Amino acid sequence: MTTVSDLYVKYTRVWIPDPEEVWKPAEIIKDYKEGDPILHLKLEDESTLEYAIGPKDNQLPFLRNPDILVGENDLTALSYLHEPAVLHNLKVRFLESNHIYTYCGIVLVAINPYEQLQIYGEEVINAYSGQNMGDMNPHIFAVAEEAYKQMARDEKNQSIIVSGESGAGKTVSAKYAMRYFATVGGSANDTNVEEKVLASSPIMEAIGNAKTTRNDNSSRFGKYIQIGFDRRFHIIGANMRTYLLEKSRVVFQAEDERNYHIFYQLCASACLPEFKDLALTSAEDFTYTSFGENIFIEGVNDAEDLEKTREALSLLGVKESHQMSIFKIIASILHLGNVEIVSERDGESCHINRDDSHLHHFCQLLGVELEQMEHWLCHRKLVTTSETYVKNMSCAQATNARDALAKHIYAHLFDWIVEHVNKALHTSSKQHSFIGVLDIYGFETFEINSFEQFCINYANEKLQQQFNSHVFKLEQEEYMKEQIPWTLIDFYDNQPCIDLIEAKLGILDLLDEECKVPKGTDQNWTQKLYSQHLKSDHFEKPRMSNTSFIVVHFADKVEYQCDGFLEKNRDTVYEEQINILKASKFQLVADLFQEGKEGPAPPPSGKSSRINVRPAKPAIKGHNREHRKTVGHQFRNSLHLLMETLNATTPHYVRCIKPNDSKEAFVFDSRRAVQQLRACGVLETIRISAAGYPSRWTYLDFYSRYRVLMTKKDMTVGDKKQVCRNLLESLIKDPDKFQFGKTKIFFRAGQVAYLEKLRADKFRFACIKIQKTVRGWLQRRRYLKIRKSAITLQRYGRGYLARKHAEYLRLTKAALICQKQYRMVQVRRAYLTIRQAVITIQAFTRGMFTRRLYQEFLLHHKAIIIQRTVRGWLDRKKFLRARNAAIVIQCAYRRVLAKRQLKQLKIEARSVKRIKELNIGMENKIVQLQRKMDDQSKEYKNQNEQLSVTNTALGTEVNKLQKELETLRSRQGDNTQLTSMQEELEKLRAALQESHAQRKRLEEEYSSEKLGLEQRVEELEKENSMLKTEKEEMNQKIRRSTSSGGQEGSASQKEARLQAELDEERLRYQNLLKEFSRLEQRYDNLQEEANYAKFAPGHRRNPSNQSSIGSESPFPSIAMSDVSETDGVIQQIDDMGPENAAMDLSVFMKLQKRVRDLEQERKRLQTNLEKMEELSQHKAIDPKNSTSEVDGNTDLAYNSLKRQELESENKKLKNDLNELRKALVDRASESCSSNELQDSYNLLLSQLKAANEELDVRKEEVLMLKTQIVSSSKATPDNTNHINSNNVSEWPNNKMPIDKEEALQAYQALSEAKSKSQDWGYLNEDGELGLAYQGLKQVARLLETQLQSQSRKHQDELEALHTQIEVLKEDLEKKQETLNHFSTLPPEALVEFSVQQEITRLTNENLDLKEVMEKLEKNERKLKKQLRIYIKKVQELEVSQAVAAQSSRARPELTRQVTVQRKDKDFEGMLEYIKEDEALLIRTLVTDMKPHVVSATVPCLPAYILFMCIRHADYINDDQKVHSMLTSTINAVKKVLKKNNDDFEMTSFWLANTSRLLHCLKQYSGDEAFMTQNTSKQNEHCLKNFDLAEYRQVLSDLSIQIYQQLIKIAESILQPMIVSAMLESGSLTGVKPMGYRNRSSSMDCETGGPGGYTLEALIRQLGQFNTIMGEHGLDPEIGQQVIRQLFYSINAVTLNNLLLRKDVCSWSTGMQLRYNISQMEEWLRGRNLHQSGVMATIEPLIQAAQLLQVKKKTSQDAEAICTLCSALTTQQIVKILNLYTPLNEFEEQVTVSFIRDIQNRLQDRIENNQLLVDTKHTFPVLFPYTPSALSLETIHMPASLNLDFLVRV
Repeated sequence: MTTVSDLYVKYTRVWIPDPEEVWKPAEIIKDYKEGDPILHLKLEDESTLEYAIGPKDNQLPFLRNPDILVGENDLTALSYLHEPAVLHNLKVRFLESNHIYTYCGIVLVAINPYEQLQIYGEEVINAYSGQNMGDMNPHIFAVAEEAYKQMARDEKNQSIIVSGESGAGKTVSAKYAMRYFATVGGSANDTNVEEKVLASSPIMEAIGNAKTTRNDNSSRFGKYIQIGFDRRFHIIGANMRTYLLEKSRVVFQAEDERNYHIFYQLCASACLPEFKDLALTSAEDFTYTSFGENIFIEGVNDAEDLEKTREALSLLGVKESHQMSIFKIIASILHLGNVEIVSERDGESCHINRDDSHLHHFCQLLGVELEQMEHWLCHRKLVTTSETYVKNMSCAQATNARDALAKHIYAHLFDWIVEHVNKALHTSSKQHSFIGVLDIYGFETFEINSFEQFCINYANEKLQQQFNSHVFKLEQEEYMKEQIPWTLIDFYDNQPCIDLIEAKLGILDLLDEECKVPKGTDQNWTQKLYSQHLKSDHFEKPRMSNTSFIVVHFADKVEYQCDGFLEKNRDTVYEEQINILKASKFQLVADLFQEGKEGPAPPPSGKSSRINVRPAKPAIKGHNREHRKTVGHQFRNSLHLLMETLNATTPHYVRCIKPNDSKEAFVFDSRRAVQQLRACGVLETIRISAAGYPSRWTYLDFYSRYRVLMTKKDMTVGDKKQVCRNLLESLIKDPDKFQFGKTKIFFRAGQVAYLEKLRADKFRFACIKIQKTVRGWLQRRRYLKIRKSAITLQRYGRGYLARKHAEYLRLTKAALICQKQYRMVQVRRAYLTIRQAVITIQAFTRGMFTRRLYQEFLLHHKAIIIQRTVRGWLDRKKFLRARNAAIVIQCAYRRVLAKRQLKQLKIEARSVKRIKELNIGMENKIVQLQRKMDDQSKEYKNQNEQLSVTNTALGTEVNKLQKELETLRSRQGDNTQLTSMQEELEKLRAALQESHAQRKRLEEEYSSEKLGLEQRVEELEKENSMLKTEKEEMNQKIRRSTSSGGQEGSASQKEARLQAELDEERLRYQNLLKEFSRLEQRYDNLQEEANYAKFAPGHRRNPSNQSSIGSESPFPSIAMSDVSETDGVIQQIDDMGPENAAMDLSVFMKLQKRVRDLEQERKRLQTNLEKMEELSQHKAIDPKNSTSEVDGNTDLAYNSLKRQELESENKKLKNDLNELRKALVDRASESCSSNELQDSYNLLLSQLKAANEELDVRKEEVLMLKTQIVSSSKATPDNTNHINSNNVSEWPNNKMPIDKEEALQAYQALSEAKSKSQDWGYLNEDGELGLAYQGLKQVARLLETQLQSQSRKHQDELEALHTQIEVLKEDLEKKQETLNHFSTLPPEALVEFSVQQEITRLTNENLDLKEVMEKLEKNERKLKKQLRIYIKKVQELEVSQAVAAQSSRARPELTRQVTVQRKDKDFEGMLEYIKEDEALLIRTLVTDMKPHVVSATVPCLPAYILFMCIRHADYINDDQKVHSMLTSTINAVKKVLKKNNDDFEMTSFWLANTSRLLHCLKQYSGDEAFMTQNTSKQNEHCLKNFDLAEYRQVLSDLSIQIYQQLIKIAESILQPMIVSAMLESGSLTGVKPMGYRNRSSSMDCETGGPGGYTLEALIRQLGQFNTIMGEHGLDPEIGQQVIRQLFYSINAVTLNNLLLRKDVCSWSTGMQLRYNISQMEEWLRGRNLHQSGVMATIEPLIQAAQLLQVKKKTSQDAEAICTLCSALTTQQIVKILNLYTPLNEFEEQVTVSFIRDIQNRLQDRIENNQLLVDTKHTFPVLFPYTPSALSLETIHMPASLNLDFLVRV
């Protein structure tokens, strides 16, 4: 059991009273023993103090809380609950952390910062919406959310009571609460009720708020606003009740105060043209607005405020005429105050000057008679039983009557405005529940307190009583719920004070009685109070005054001055003046003062409302003295009505505190704060909590925090509750100090601090033990290090001496050697000197003789050279003269011969014979070239035959080698066989080398044919290089021009700027689009409501959203009719049974081989098609109408016949295939009992499906290529049918072996050239030379094409030979490897290996034989089918031949019969439908479409089908059909999305299809910008007739809307998961739990509420989103933008929550957050999304996590933080540092100086200085153009879609 001696020990910190700071901290420096008279303390300035302790006067000082509890969000979480602890906690939070909100149990304490804080934005509202009250930092929004949530859950009305002194921020708090309700509970329709509710605030502030000495915007009335909600908890209306308007302010203001704002607003706007009739000037010119001597408020623009007031009135439906009437009445009050009343000489009467302009303006503005008003302002009427007298009034009486009239007019105008505001906020809908916001004056005490202060304090007494009872009730409920023994807690009951005021013969009752007395006075009323209530404990009489009294309120004693009580309570106005106003010609003025005027209509109440809402003020009756109620009586009735309303609701309390009287920002005056805390009941809440068990911890939090105090034995117990019980019973001996509840442990005050002390002592003891061990270890290490050093030094010293002795011995020996060598060197040097001298003399002598001999030879040689040169020059000169003469003669003779020959050639050139000879020579050359080509082809064939022979020889050799290997296996020990095998292998290698050499020779022979192509490639490369150089030159010129122009900024900056502008424009457009979609949604909602209202009485049914369209078979349908090639496989499966077929791989090998064959055939046909296209490019289009019509008719006939046959055949095959599959499935399900067999069968079936699909695609491609080749081949003979034999016979040398097709092509080209070259006749007279030249040119082109085709054919054959050689190489390598492996195997494994090899060989041979058999069977079936077809054709041919015979007799000139062949009709990628089927098509593809129906087909299949329908409508040039189709599609998509507005899969599906339809409209639009990536076939499918650019824009807008809806759905799904997954899941052990309890029943403590989400769940959800988008074929770029937006949302929500929660701003949370972010980054990398800029969106969150973990002490740390946190704003950095919470005593709080240093360093940073991240921000979406690689003709429609009415065109 803890005693006083245990608590007041050395180093314990306490609080002592202080006259200036109220409480001052100190520290005990000497242990205190019970009974000691003095406590030794040390103050903060290091001075000591002896604090006297007495049993009554000075008790022991209050203990301070541990530092870890300082700054808690809830005052009741403090271990020691008393006044200094509360005051200190509020001060620390307000000054150091700048937190203005703090919880105190159920009360929210709000301190006015006198500075605009960025904590009330819409993003803050979104952050608090849906959160529990204890989860977030204290805020007015948290209280509002709690009220809203309890209303929705308990279906009970709520109230928020906001109170406090003037200037404490009550009005602002109430305004923010209403703004929260307007945002969260916005109206469901378009009535904008929430905007009207908010619009009432500026109106009421203008007419009811004024500047006082304590507040610039003080509410001078009380108001209770009820916000009504419907059953869906949307705002439907509101109602306002007002209390006790301060009317005296209209006629008088104290110094430095102002009248109501509306007067100054009108005066500031007097210059406006519509206000000229008001005759207003500056406010200084009017008496009622100049008493305070200061008409301005710093930072307030009265003219702008009037504009806001007028806008609010207009929004609430007040007409302009009524607004002007209101302004006239207000202006008339100002003029009335300036009416000068002049006293007469007798002093008993007075008058008003006739020319008083203000009176004239007053009467004109109110529409009353001037003479009557002038008369009755100075006279009054006295009515007796017999007569009526008119009595003069003195100047003072007339002035009072004038002021009373002004107050009366303003009060009635105030009530009228409130009434019309309520009418505007009234709704005809049924109200289900409401939330009331009470903004009422707090407790007031001034130097002079009058009737207004008395009423205000009376209201606060009533509210305090209600507050005390509610707090007591909540405490009792908490104990009962946790099953804690309940002991009665005594709390302050102020009922005696309330009885003193309102009971019978109370203060108000006596005041009303005195008002009824004809000559009652304030002094008489005071004496009655003295005589009646002096015995009351709450009533006192001042010592020095007989005209005042003191009431002891719950907050303080207040002395009231009795002067004016009776007059203010009567509120007397003369009836004559009112009658004049009733007779006003203005209807509004007359209505204000009518006796029968009713009060505001009460709003309808719902079922859950227990009371009827009535107006605060009753209807104004006549001014009869007997029936007229006093102000006090009215106020008491309205207060009772308010208390009934509050008692029928669940209250929530907001207590506003004024920190100082000088209105300075973030300045805390402790004395003023304590006064208000005592007055508003916060300390009473603390006292009630402290009387019980204020500290409450859950078992898990207590176990996590104090498990360090447990023993190892306690930790083994599995039940954590029992562990906590055992620990507490062992630590705290007094059982009354704690109680065990169902979910929590309850502690008395101070027990948590005691446990913290034990925990700190345990840590301190552990630290000492660790230090002791570490220090001993360090000392031992030091000793060992010194010992080791000493040994090392000794070793090195001895070694040094030994080395010195050895050095001496070496030097001695070296000296002897040096002497010997030196002597030897001296002798040798002398010898060498003598020898060198002798050799030198000999050398010089011999050189002298040799040089003399050389000079003689040189002179002789020079003479010979001179002679030779001269003789040669003479001979050359003679030869040149002779040669020049001969050349001149030859030139002259040859010129003569040339002139003769030229004349002869000109004559010959004009003759035709010469041209024919040239042609004959050219034709001979052509024939020679053709023969040469034939010889080369023959040679090539011979070489191929030789190569095949060698291949067969190699095959036989390989077989021989295999046989010898087999013999080798039988003879395992015979080495001679191995050597023979190696020799054979060498022979094979030699043969292979020979084949390689032969292959090289072949390549060399045909390499010459490639030279032409290579030269052409080189020329193209040269041209390309020239173009590149020109491009570089142009780029250089552009750079020079840009640099010379002096443009500033780099291109990258310009591009970034332009990109930013583009993004802004795109974002602006998409926001407009979003607003448009929202308005469209509203319109639809209103239309639905109208329809619902129209047909409401009847029974309504919702159409079923399920459709049974299509087959549910899991097998894909086959659209091709030619499936005969897989019939054998399916028949084989049927014969073998599903068990054997599942294990037989040969089936799949056959299918794969068939697919490869089809692929090769497709390639071959593709090459043929390209060749034919190249040939067709050179042909001229000279269509013949007659032949084309005949061909067209024959083609149509053939195609119709062929199509009918294929359709019937296709249907039969489909039916057979489906029956076969069903039989296979049934048989497999019956026979396959084991799981393995079933799995293998399913695997077989799935692979078979895939192979069939691929086979179908290949077949389709082959058929397409075939049809194109056939069509192109048909075109050639059709165009050349007009060539007759005569034309062909005219060619020279027509017996040459030239192919007919080539000849026809040559002739066609020649005729084309003739038709094109009619202007060649200018060459000569007949034009024969030009024609000959043109013909030769065409023949050369023909030869060139033949050479190119031959070279291509040779190249193909070379490639085939290459592949054969590669195959042989691989086969040989495999056999080599087998041989090597064979030689290394042991004898036992050799037999097994050989058996396996033999089995595989036999298996392969068996498979080959099976394939051959199947091919033969297929050919047989094909031949049978063809035979049946040919039988029909033969019959047709017999008829056609008979007709042809008759026609041939009639037309004998046709020497060649032309056969007409039928062409297969091609699918052109168009779908035809009739107009009546459009609705069915839209319903099938859009309305009833489910994503899973087309999941196994081509992605975005509906978009392709719709586009093919649009293509056909364009093809037939039907604009109405195109318009109808696109409009219906867009409207249907919108309806589907509206119906599934919360389905992510459906929205993603239609986003993919809409974007694909948009891409198709672009890709096939015919615009060259979109056709760059198209194939030639896709270009043929472009739209021909219509430009759908406008529809592309509509589809683009629709795509943006769908994208925004997709983001909204995804964010709504992720929203509840983000905070739990990122901040709460996986938290580390040892983290300090929340020190405050949950103050409300929002969370079920027993069940713990809903389970939290983990990070894995969040990542799993993101992966599901990404998978769905990928499966639907959404463009990857759009998917990346979706993921980027979702990551931004995760960042915004997490960071906002981090900035609003103190409990998560810790080091461990930062570490957990960084781990979570790394996991998300890994997820991005796993899906290749990390390079899409996604991680940049969560950079602020990464930096926030790093900020929680870095050091925060020195200036270097501050510099590092400023550099690190570049993505966080200054406010966010400071907020996180302020919220940073140490987990234990060993961590330190961030100091205020450090935070100031950070602010100073960041003050120059240019940024958007906002606290929270905008969660509604959306990045502008960009839809990149991604054309489809699929051709439209390859797309198949599954039968499950039931689109049989669509016809393929």
